[in-house]
Amino acid sequence: VQLVESGGGSVQAGGSMRLSCAASGYEFRAYSSRCMGWFRAAPGQERVGIAALSYDGRTVYADSVKGRFTISKDNAMTTLYLQMSSLRPEETGMYYCAAAYLRVGRSCHLGTDLTYWGQGTKVNVSS
Repeated sequence: VQLVESGGGSVQAGGSMRLSCAASGYEFRAYSSRCMGWFRAAPGQERVGIAALSYDGRTVYADSVKGRFTISKDNAMTTLYLQMSSLRPEETGMYYCAAAYLRVGRSCHLGTDLTYWGQGTKVNVSS
């Protein structure tokens, strides 16, 4: 599985940006469900989960981004998106896409241990 993020860049506070994550090799697997997520690593800080999305469309968001960020996918889950609005300077950092296969019945959430990771795309929010 390979994940490649794109769409990062610079934006002023209050602005919007959409990130994309192209997934290759992340296909249907019997007896498994798929889970993908977006994570952010701010400068000098640990990586934190922002949003997660299961193949059946269930979403989970960090409290800090609820109502401002939207995670979505295409039907085949070959592309993951993160639409970000009302961006804040403290949301500057590297944004990573991640994915995993889960046993059927396991939930997809921000704490899910995801196996595959992209290289990240940098987002800079200026004040």
